[in-house]
Amino acid sequence: MKKTSTRLADGRELIYYDLADDTVRDAVDRRPLDATVTTSEIRRDPLLGDAVAVASHRQGRTYHPPADECPLCPSEGERLSEIPDASYDVVVFENRFPSLAGDSGRCEVVCFTSDHHASFAGLGERQARLVLDAWTDRTSELSHLPSVEQVFCFENRGAEIGVTLQHPHGQIYAYPFTTPRTALMLRQVAAHKEATGGENLFDAVVRRETSGGRIVLEGEHWVAFVPYAAHWPYEVHLYPRRRVPDLLGLEEAARTEFPRVYLELLKRFDRIFGADEPPTPYIAAWHQAPFGALEEFDGVTRDDFALHLELFTIRRTSGKLKFLAGSESGMNVFINDVPPERAAERLREVASS
Repeated sequence: MKKTSTRLADGRELIYYDLADDTVRDAVDRRPLDATVTTSEIRRDPLLGDAVAVASHRQGRTYHPPADECPLCPSEGERLSEIPDASYDVVVFENRFPSLAGDSGRCEVVCFTSDHHASFAGLGERQARLVLDAWTDRTSELSHLPSVEQVFCFENRGAEIGVTLQHPHGQIYAYPFTTPRTALMLRQVAAHKEATGGENLFDAVVRRETSGGRIVLEGEHWVAFVPYAAHWPYEVHLYPRRRVPDLLGLEEAARTEFPRVYLELLKRFDRIFGADEPPTPYIAAWHQAPFGALEEFDGVTRDDFALHLELFTIRRTSGKLKFLAGSESGMNVFINDVPPERAAERLREVASS
């Protein structure tokens, strides 16, 4: 992998990740851009103890442009985009309309391929490995910023999820705090450790799931399963068999196997509802240990956390979405219409030949 860092016309950082070591990246952003102005602010909810990012400048972000005006495609002639070069393998750049900025963190866009009509599931294994390497590199770099406590790599796919740009891409949020979801996990880890005399909760969960009937697929270094208490109609958790706190901890063997396992998982998601259905909308979310202090979690360390990816769709059946209505939105109590055992069975049925 070759990494080349440059700057866009408004000063934002852009990084090319290339498969070929001899690739030259010297294209200049020719757009007449003013400096980016953000109004991102973190506000704390005194009743729930969580945080809300207020970012009014995002109202003006690009919204469903036609394909020939996509800002994530390479620049071509006088059609100038966020990527100055005429081609790329994988590219990462600071979001022009970030939810988090400055002392409130950082937001980045990850373009998986220059092909506007592709999808992550359609990438080759070398390209998918390059994306993994880019995620890992950005996790490392962002973790050293003084304002960053947790790094979250994710992909939103599909208009139903709220995606406004159809080009295959994901995002990275670098938060200035430990997110509420991660804090809940850490508290559960601490409680289980205390109750069992030191057993790791993630190890216990993976051991239980891999001995049950909800495994979707597995390799030598990765295992994917539908969790016992899945929140979403079709939800899969993907774990490395050797517990590590973050992407940086993955050994080479796990990195090598990841593209095959993950691409197969995404392809199965697109087959859940049949060939006549549009591509399955999904969220793919990497959970990594925070880089900040963990004193509030009663003896839990970063090494007690387990890196894993959660992949889920809001489509519950053909032509119908799972909406977060009263119980989910008002009380955070999910009601799942698809039994996890049936979801796992369906995801095994649609395996690639």
